[in-house]
Amino acid sequence: MESEPRLTSSELQQAGEATLAGPRRSYGILSRALFFFMDVVYGKKRTLSKFKVLEVIARVPYQSWENVAYVAITHMYGKPDFARRIFEFVRESRRQQDNEQWHLLILEELVHRKGIRENLFLHRILPQIVAFFYYHTSWFLYVIKPAWSYALNADFEDHAEHEYMEYVRENPALEALPFVSDFAKDYGDFSSMADLFRQIAVDERTHKEESLERIHHARFS
Repeated sequence: MESEPRLTSSELQQAGEATLAGPRRSYGILSRALFFFMDVVYGKKRTLSKFKVLEVIARVPYQSWENVAYVAITHMYGKPDFARRIFEFVRESRRQQDNEQWHLLILEELVHRKGIRENLFLHRILPQIVAFFYYHTSWFLYVIKPAWSYALNADFEDHAEHEYMEYVRENPALEALPFVSDFAKDYGDFSSMADLFRQIAVDERTHKEESLERIHHARFS
């Protein structure tokens, strides 16, 4: 299964500059409400623990789309061309979901290694509750009009892309910190922690662009 592209250190720095120089999306009401909730509960400061919560939530739109697609295949497997297109959509959603999972695992590893103490409710239980509602919101929007679910995800991924790049800019010491991880062989090896977070941001940008492309196809198909 294909994975998101891995950039060189120079390319990652250029990507970071491009993100920081560009505007954020004009977020919808649901997106703004979610980001406001995150800031109220976890604070506006960008932290590893807050990013970890974001990644718990980030996976669920792809899970909801995969679920809907499997239902479609169950009912439409008698039409091979249609079923094949849906199955390719499932594979793409799985790839995106797995990529978000690597982000979460790496962040969990960093939190553990740094000895960051987290609140059980705020950092374990509440994120699962939010993810539950976000899953069903994404699913419901997809059933009504797929473009709405894609737009919500594009907002979320755009937000994540900018937040990671801002985190790198706010913490210049990351440039000198080596990236050491048990997941380096799975996710990728990087020359610094700064490049790790830039790559995660680039992954989020890729997911955003894929959701925007799906909106385009939904409009003109």
